[in-house]
Amino acid sequence: MLQFLLRRLTGAVVIMFLIGAFTFFLFYTIPQDFAELACGKNCTPENIAVIRENLGLDKPITAQFWEFMGGIVTGRDFAVGHCPAPCLGVSFDSGDFVWESIVDRFPLTLSLTVGGLVVFLVLGLGSGMLAAWKRGTPVDKFVSGASMVLSSFQIYFLGPIVLGIFVYSTGWMDSPKYTPIGEDPVAWFTGMLIPWAVMATIFTAQYTRMARSTMIEQLQEEHVRTARAKGMRQRYVFFRYAWRGSLTPIVTILGMDISALLTGAVVTEFTFDLAGVGRLAVDSSLTKDLPMTMGVMLFGAFFILLMNIIVDMAYAYIDPRVRLA
Repeated sequence: MLQFLLRRLTGAVVIMFLIGAFTFFLFYTIPQDFAELACGKNCTPENIAVIRENLGLDKPITAQFWEFMGGIVTGRDFAVGHCPAPCLGVSFDSGDFVWESIVDRFPLTLSLTVGGLVVFLVLGLGSGMLAAWKRGTPVDKFVSGASMVLSSFQIYFLGPIVLGIFVYSTGWMDSPKYTPIGEDPVAWFTGMLIPWAVMATIFTAQYTRMARSTMIEQLQEEHVRTARAKGMRQRYVFFRYAWRGSLTPIVTILGMDISALLTGAVVTEFTFDLAGVGRLAVDSSLTKDLPMTMGVMLFGAFFILLMNIIVDMAYAYIDPRVRLA
């Protein structure tokens, strides 16, 4: 297992370096002076020259690249002060360090993701297993039909409807807002409840259908039929053999969904007016804040790679044959 993990980590480091290089040179192909973007409107040539020197934009592009990559590991010095590692630059719009801005927004996105994940995993996998267990019965037909209907909804469609009914019309619930869990756990829970419910509604349908189909497929495998032929209880066979074999495709989809939710929760955060990492990415794009946009992209790439490594480790645990691949 250790060698398997080391291979994955080594590959992730190489991929992260290539992504950083591609992102850096991609943004530097933009035909516009970064110093002018950082200076803003009504900026004099003298101010532009000072900004270009302070940000190191007067150096060759290769030198700037190695300073950027080195800053991620060791930090960098700017006119505004020392940027500790991992340093992703200074925002053109706010003048703050990019990494600090991302870290400030990340707890909201993390709360949104983890809470929604728990809800839709419990509901989705539970209902999918129930449908597979009761295959062909009215329970199976109801669960399958409901999942087909719910899968046609989208967050930007269902979110305003839920807000209109439970917040604006009836006043049963407050508008979604983020409160750090350390300050007030109750306010944190109630403020995230509507986004969690909407996300769970959308994702539950997907995981219900996935869990049902994979469980039914596993129940037809030879080792499951052999276990039944030996006289093992149906419930034991269902959970001990079929359930573990059905986890592989579910883990794949789960890893993709978590990474997407953590780094690209744009629709959810805009729908409920929450200022997370997804909202930060859109705002930085609109204001042409290139260091912030680059930082969010690298942050997102890091989490996608991290989730891929976790998924690979889960594969190796579920199916030991994967460790030899």
